[in-house]
Amino acid sequence: MELLGAELHLNWILIHIGKLTSLLAMRIDVIFDTICPWCYLGKKRLEQCLAEKPHLSAEITWHAFLLNPDLPIAGVERRQYFNAKFGNESHSNRFYHTISEAGRTLGIDFQFDRIKRIPNTLNAHRLVRFVQARDPDRGAEVVEALFQAYFVRGLDTGNRTALCDLVEELGYDVESLRAYLYSDEDVDDIREQNARAHRLSISGVPAFIIDGQFSISGAQEPQVIGRLLEAAEERRQEVFSHSLKINNGS
Repeated sequence: MELLGAELHLNWILIHIGKLTSLLAMRIDVIFDTICPWCYLGKKRLEQCLAEKPHLSAEITWHAFLLNPDLPIAGVERRQYFNAKFGNESHSNRFYHTISEAGRTLGIDFQFDRIKRIPNTLNAHRLVRFVQARDPDRGAEVVEALFQAYFVRGLDTGNRTALCDLVEELGYDVESLRAYLYSDEDVDDIREQNARAHRLSISGVPAFIIDGQFSISGAQEPQVIGRLLEAAEERRQEVFSHSLKINNGS
């Protein structure tokens, strides 16, 4: 009977370890740029993986990466940018096709032909920071809105008026955002976020850092992201189990 009681107690502990670690939000830091189509794909793939783990509570924070930090604040004409980047239009068309095919599998209807300018993304990242500072749970929503605005609607998301219109659609006070965007508030912080990513040797985005321990960067398939989440879950179980043993004097 004593052995049976001990076994039942152990099972109870293991069940509650699982429940408690599920309640503790997993921290996911996403480093991205708002004009990076691979980042949009990465966001959708991450969300797909999390949807397959309904027991997992995740707290996602979005951090700036500036793919083109030296672009003029008004951005540049798209054809000029892609000619400089790819050399000719046929190369850029192949790029568009590859991204569009990947997007279709995730429900993204990329409309590259609507994009007229490549924006400087500093102010778009400031918008993300503006929202996250006031309502952390809506970070993913504003990031999605920025991706939709740029890749589907073809809006110039470097333009402050366009950003104000976007935030009004999300239900935020436009005048507060306008005053914020026309100030220098958080400009240095966004540049520091970008510098910090480079100090972490992140050169490709999106990058995902889970619980400050597990990281992956670049265009990854959902299976790879899923394995990363599983590794982080296993580590959390180990840490919690070890802490429980210490507290019980084992």
